[in-house]
Amino acid sequence: MGQQSTVIGQQTAISVEGVYKDFKLPHEKVGSVKNIFTNFTHAISASRTYAKQHALKDVSLEIEQGEFFGIVGRNGSGKSTLLKIIAGIYQPTKGKVQVRGKLVPFIELGVGFNPELTGRDNIYLNGALLGFDRKEIDEMYNDIVTFAEQEQFMDQKLKNYSSGMQVRLAFSMAVRAKADILLIDEVLAVGDADFQRKCFNYFNKLRKEKITVVFVSHNMDAIREYCDRAMLIENSKVVEIGSTDSVSEKYLRLFMEDDNHTEELSSTGAQDRWGDQKISIETVRAVSRGGNIYISVSIRANQKFDRPIAGFRIRDAAGSDITGTNTKQEKVTLPNLAKGETKKIEWEMPNVLRDGTYTIDVALQYPDEITVADWWNEAAKLTIKKQRPLPYSVDPGFITIIK
Repeated sequence: MGQQSTVIGQQTAISVEGVYKDFKLPHEKVGSVKNIFTNFTHAISASRTYAKQHALKDVSLEIEQGEFFGIVGRNGSGKSTLLKIIAGIYQPTKGKVQVRGKLVPFIELGVGFNPELTGRDNIYLNGALLGFDRKEIDEMYNDIVTFAEQEQFMDQKLKNYSSGMQVRLAFSMAVRAKADILLIDEVLAVGDADFQRKCFNYFNKLRKEKITVVFVSHNMDAIREYCDRAMLIENSKVVEIGSTDSVSEKYLRLFMEDDNHTEELSSTGAQDRWGDQKISIETVRAVSRGGNIYISVSIRANQKFDRPIAGFRIRDAAGSDITGTNTKQEKVTLPNLAKGETKKIEWEMPNVLRDGTYTIDVALQYPDEITVADWWNEAAKLTIKKQRPLPYSVDPGFITIIK
């Protein structure tokens, strides 16, 4: 039997050691109490036969205090099950989970809300579940309503709210919880652009306050932007724990492998290159000149292609990510391209790199930011010499030019 305790190292917030989780799925479902009594022998027999589902297999990880940790994986891979085990909602079949500090899960927003009560009553009900007394809820009530943008609807029953309205109210309540550790499961998958902006602002606040966060998402931009490290789960097992760029890349490759699109383009001399090639990278050039770095990429549409996203990253000799961007992050929209049409994209940035040799990875993606058309690792090299060293934390201030 798995166990959960709160005695772990001073710097470790969450420790997961050799965790397995199995679910028993009955082969036949008994639909009613009447069926049990009218066919008692058959019901008993059916209840004893089941299939076993292995939701998690030998999962181990440690998350440090103050770390923003991402978990990615395809649907059904075991991400949410792991979160529920960390939260204590499920017990592991085997293995051990240890947590240090007060933990609040944002796993299913709105749990504990009553659809027959008004929005106002639900705030007081949910606040009590979160551990607040009535005076504390009175003091934060206006902030909760304003954040949720529900001023006109608080005296209506919750069942008359749209799903988006309910989520905004639930999130506005959840962010009031005082916790050392937060578990967040796909909060950004619902809600409009304004709601998502508030989520992002809240994430920035959590980072500044050094709150430990475990964040499950399919949004790779959010994983890269906010997480210090990430983990990829596939088929209930850990595939990799490491940098967000590395984990995101492996996650995206899973989709390409399913579609049989992964290929090596040895004719170009690129051994680490993959994608469906509906739009492709023709040439990549990186130079340092006049205190700036220029990265030029020529692309070609091999068939009609709408709104591609182009990006790059710079890595040092040890393979560590230094900086990078893409056209979407820079709020630059590439035009729709006809078959055979070419474009040149040039990024300009101040040279903030120390002396050394760097590699440039370049990628072309679909507008969904998941499907890859052409991803070329080590597409170019850049050597910096006699450059006064500046800290890597300097914002390069990218300029994107389309020709």
